[in-house]
Amino acid sequence: MTAPSLGLDPALAALAAALRGEGPAVELSAGPGGSPAVQFVQTPGVEDAAVVVRTSGSTGTPKATVLTADALAASSMATAMALKGEGQWLLALPVQFVAGVQVLVRSLFAGTRPWAMDLSGGFTPEAFTAAAQELTDRVRFTSLVPTQLQRLLESPAAPTLAALRRFDAVLLGGAPASAELLAAARHAGVKVVTTYGSAETCGGCVYDGVPLDGVEVRIGPDGRILLGGATVAAGYLGEPGLTEAAFAEDGGTRWYRTNDLGALSADGVLTVHGRADDVVITGGVKVSAAHVQGELERLDGVRAAFVAGVPSAEWGQALAAWVVLADDSPAAAAAFSDRLAAGNAGGLSGALVPKTVLTAADLLMLPNGKPDRIGMTVRLDARHQGK
Repeated sequence: MTAPSLGLDPALAALAAALRGEGPAVELSAGPGGSPAVQFVQTPGVEDAAVVVRTSGSTGTPKATVLTADALAASSMATAMALKGEGQWLLALPVQFVAGVQVLVRSLFAGTRPWAMDLSGGFTPEAFTAAAQELTDRVRFTSLVPTQLQRLLESPAAPTLAALRRFDAVLLGGAPASAELLAAARHAGVKVVTTYGSAETCGGCVYDGVPLDGVEVRIGPDGRILLGGATVAAGYLGEPGLTEAAFAEDGGTRWYRTNDLGALSADGVLTVHGRADDVVITGGVKVSAAHVQGELERLDGVRAAFVAGVPSAEWGQALAAWVVLADDSPAAAAAFSDRLAAGNAGGLSGALVPKTVLTAADLLMLPNGKPDRIGMTVRLDARHQGK
């Protein structure tokens, strides 16, 4: 479906005025038929606010993040430098989240016309391919989340892979991408660039582990990743306490304290180890849920996994796993559970073996393509307590 039919013009006009300082800050949401609905937002205390973006809410209550025109301009310029040029963008993500908003913002700074795929029926390879084939610029970009890329690579339709190959870069963020997915994409000739960031940093600000121009990365004493520079948000709308806890000024640089753990190599390449709150203490042993998830996803027949800690009278917390199998039959699910219980599951043994396993056809997902951590944890807790 074409961009005009999705009604991008009002959103683009409102964003352009806000970026020029000629209009109020804009918050976008999904309107009828998939077209963006524009809401104008008052941002007391932040005169140069241009965009308000809600955090995904994947791990808690969504917060309204205020992004200034200068921060968005810095992000757009740094992205263009990293991608070695500006071009036409395909909007394949919900416009109410930062990655979707940035497709429109980058297009405005580049002076190019974005194209939007029809998401009213959900993300499908057919809709993506049809939209990608409408792009006319020789330089093309899009932003995807790992689940979307996986579906595109698994599509049997030849035009889908051809459409993917025509992009000069496919920015991949929103959730960790497995090594297997990245290898499959690159083997297929897709130019994937992994991104790390959040609404609080105008979206991705670290590409393939390397900070964008003007972005600084530090590791705090507690192992948390700190992101600094011109792309950092002004704060959270109407939440001075949360703003003070998450943002700080140091030596003329504005910093955002993430909830992720990471490490920097000697040459400044960032590796993200997972969320600081994913450590599960089960039976007195500290276990990284992200590590267990990674080990599960390495097992033959596992398409995806999510691991969390749930309350347990016996263990304090128990590891619980939501597992997506390539074969979702009851027999395959039973065999997989038996395999885990027997300790015949790769690097998983002892405290690393989930006490509760729920197999499903897919992960629960939020509208922005991120895993619904809260929703899956609630169901895993119910499964565990029902034993």
